[in-house]
Amino acid sequence: MNLLEVEDLKVSFPTRTGVFEAVRGVSFSLGQERLGIVGESGSGKSLTGRAILRLIRPPGRVSAGRMALGDEDLLAKSDRQMREVRGQRISMVMQDPKFSLNPVMTVGEQIMEAYAQSRRGNRRERRQKTIEMLEAVAIRDPERVFKAYPHELSGGMGQRIMIAMMLIPNPSILIADEPTSALDVTVQMQVLNIMDKLVSERGMGLIFISHDLNLVSSFCDRVLIMYAGRVVESCRADELYQARHPYTQGLLESMPRLDAPSERLSVLERDPAWRETDPDQGS
Repeated sequence: MNLLEVEDLKVSFPTRTGVFEAVRGVSFSLGQERLGIVGESGSGKSLTGRAILRLIRPPGRVSAGRMALGDEDLLAKSDRQMREVRGQRISMVMQDPKFSLNPVMTVGEQIMEAYAQSRRGNRRERRQKTIEMLEAVAIRDPERVFKAYPHELSGGMGQRIMIAMMLIPNPSILIADEPTSALDVTVQMQVLNIMDKLVSERGMGLIFISHDLNLVSSFCDRVLIMYAGRVVESCRADELYQARHPYTQGLLESMPRLDAPSERLSVLERDPAWRETDPDQGS
């Protein structure tokens, strides 16, 4: 059974020159797997994640033929009902923890607050669950970090805190929007390993939004490639380098490779037809 089904998702914004369609007819399904969504800046991948949680505010407009969490229609839910979905059933890890964490609250208080939104319990129980979650994301000294403020943490530590906060309500789906882009390679792999372990153990679905094709091909199970608000190609992650769409091929050829060095990297030549071609998006 699919955890999430999205059909013909559209996100648009009014402008002085007319309506701008930022996401145009995106369709996909998500099971207990790691689904990567890749594309360059402005392709609509982050807006797709936010639209699923209905975080697009007016004058932005979201529409879809179907957007279902299990057998529940997300588009039919009221704002109050969606607040019960966000964080508790679908969580989203934003790109930079410095702008997501409250600077005047300790880390422990913020995670306990996230836990209290989904489960009742006294303060001792909430504190114990928070310490356990800090340990689960490989934080060595959870008691110290519990009492720390966000500015006292490194970027990698802050990202682990965000993952802990989003996973403590035990959601069925995690949306990770560029969760490792600001981290060095070593910390990046640590965070990915933590996410992979937690998702696998809990039987969750993961939507991993990124611009890094190498990372997505090695970490995810399936990949959607977005261009100008549309999915132009979908494939298994381990088959990404055999992609057929010229846009995907252009992205791959524009990246430096140690196993195939070249004097100059290829420049992506864009075709206006890519914006309008109706691809076989797959599922």
